[in-house]
Amino acid sequence: MIFPSLALSLSHDLQTINNYIDFTTMVTTAAAAAHKTQQQQTRVLIVGNYCHDVLIQDNTVKAESLGGAASFISNVVNGMSIPCNLVSKVGEDFKYPVDYTPIVIPTAKTTVFHAYFDLGIDGNGHQDRVLKRVCACDPILASDLPDVRSNFGMAVGVGGEILPETLERMIEMCDAVFVDIQALIRVFDSVDGTVKLVKLEETGFYSMLPRIGVLKASSEEAVFMDVEEVRKWCCVVVTKGKDGCKVYWKDGELRISPFSANQEDPTGAGDSFLGGFVAGLVQGLAVPDAALLGNFFGSLTVEQIGLPKFDSRLLQRVKDEVQRRKMQCLHCERCDNELEFLKPVGHEQFHASLGSAKLIPPCSSQARPWTPSNSPKEAEQTPIPHYTGQAKLLVNSVYEEPIQTVEGKP
Repeated sequence: MIFPSLALSLSHDLQTINNYIDFTTMVTTAAAAAHKTQQQQTRVLIVGNYCHDVLIQDNTVKAESLGGAASFISNVVNGMSIPCNLVSKVGEDFKYPVDYTPIVIPTAKTTVFHAYFDLGIDGNGHQDRVLKRVCACDPILASDLPDVRSNFGMAVGVGGEILPETLERMIEMCDAVFVDIQALIRVFDSVDGTVKLVKLEETGFYSMLPRIGVLKASSEEAVFMDVEEVRKWCCVVVTKGKDGCKVYWKDGELRISPFSANQEDPTGAGDSFLGGFVAGLVQGLAVPDAALLGNFFGSLTVEQIGLPKFDSRLLQRVKDEVQRRKMQCLHCERCDNELEFLKPVGHEQFHASLGSAKLIPPCSSQARPWTPSNSPKEAEQTPIPHYTGQAKLLVNSVYEEPIQTVEGKP
């Protein structure tokens, strides 16, 4: 005879195990499919709006730039020569050239964020900042998504543009879906648009966690979810800036080493991490090696102002190292999904190889870093005709640094 309480416990444990198998299978199946297929199936689907970012200090506009997680992620994915689709909405006022043409909404304006900075430091040691969404373009609907299956889907909204039904559709049409938690937990003051964060369990997305592959959060955002609970349902990756990142799954966790960097601007580092992470998985790397690639691109991003420009010789070296790493690990491939979450032999050497790639002298000089002493005219970017030419090196996209939280919560 099995007592009811014991039966309930066994049932819960079995469900938890099944969920763990499901999300590990999502990631490994998607990676295998992306590695093998050369058909019309899209490798990566990126969903999130482009936006205009405005940095304001001492009541003066210091910089205007292209914003949105989608811009940083697609920058990395393009750099690694990975085919992708990108779905983004903007208004007719959108003023930056991009590689993926967004959906233009004639009756709306492009999403705009204003970031107000003080010269002081808050109690957490961060530069004090208030972020406001002063204009919001239309949300991305399920019907806006392309009618083609993708290996990896990336839900990376910054202005509330990802709807539950849109994420639901992404789950249906992608082998594995990666979600940036900021797309789920940001709320906006109805009066002035101040950005605040709410707990993940209070959103309409919480029930979808068992069906996504990976949930990415910064260390500041991670306090708005119960990591110990969420890791039962999906893989959780928490970025920790100069300390690298940490990968959590049901029965384990791994700290992934960082790369040294001379930080100029932390903006977009988490987005570039996510782009590098998925790029690694697409090319068949194990999760720890892919996370290492994510840390690498995050470190490159903080060394430049705004949307980073990646040197062509460096990118080729990185591609070569990834290919070499993949070949090294072929003999380790097994059907055991857990292997994907363990550091393969040679992980530290892969870290060293990527680190040495950063020492390659650039083909051309980078843009001069922005500082408060620069005049607004020097920092601002001139509007450019729609969708022509190559992506331009822009300055100070500021949407991803620590922001105010609801009711003073940490």
